[in-house]
Amino acid sequence: MREIRPLEGRHELDLFRRFPSPLNAEFDADLQAGRRRLDWMWIALRDGEPVARLAWWRRDATEKPLLMDVFDLATPEDGLALLEHAFPQVVEGTPPPFLRFVPPDWRDRDTTWLETLEKAGARPLVERLRLEWRPGTPVAATTLEFREPRDREELVGLMTRVTEASLDAHTQAELKTMTPREQAEAQYDGELALYRSPREWWRVVIADGEPAGFVIPARNAYNPIIAYIGLVPEHRGRGLVGELLAEGTRVLAAEDVPRIRASTDVTNVPMARAFAKAGYVTIEHQVDMVWGEPV
Repeated sequence: MREIRPLEGRHELDLFRRFPSPLNAEFDADLQAGRRRLDWMWIALRDGEPVARLAWWRRDATEKPLLMDVFDLATPEDGLALLEHAFPQVVEGTPPPFLRFVPPDWRDRDTTWLETLEKAGARPLVERLRLEWRPGTPVAATTLEFREPRDREELVGLMTRVTEASLDAHTQAELKTMTPREQAEAQYDGELALYRSPREWWRVVIADGEPAGFVIPARNAYNPIIAYIGLVPEHRGRGLVGELLAEGTRVLAAEDVPRIRASTDVTNVPMARAFAKAGYVTIEHQVDMVWGEPV
């Protein structure tokens, strides 16, 4: 007989961890910080053994579910049953996006999770590279002038211009329902402004006497990161992204960090090449899926 329910307490985390995942080690800290809730961690059991699980995540205890980032299943039937039971209890309206960290050769492995989510109404949005810089990797010297952004208005203005001809899939999707200015403001207020790391780390690059782009080194709840890097259209194709990446890496490396994480779309070839040239290595891929309507 199959039983479907949320976890009843932290004593059931070991049961929830029966499915292997790099996220398993983070559940305790996430629950303590309010990034997860036990009633957002659901499991399907057959004769007491887990046959499917899912969970949602948020940045802090004030938010609704921001992402669904755990979905493992023994069979499509188990997964669909779990989704059908859990969604009405956790999700209001259109479900938040789903993401999954996968090995680079994930297409040659079991993709039942993806096919089951597609049956439930999700669709793939983008595949991303997850990248890492490690101490001891040389940081390229920079030749241009850098300074901190003057204020929110300057950075939002640059972000607005960066959206033009952007290769980022999330940006392209958001521009279907909002203006470039609205998209920039939403990303600034909903992401960049929420990082608790010093804003003194943020950098604007000056080329030909004017701001040409920016890089946002930051620290999230798990790692030091390159949160955002962008160039305005008229300064692209001149190698400036390498300067920005070197400066952002230098800022974080000066903090004696154990690693720096970053990500970019697989299809954003120029950015992927810049990261590789800067010594970042691909540690895994990330698959993002979205729902177009309530389920």
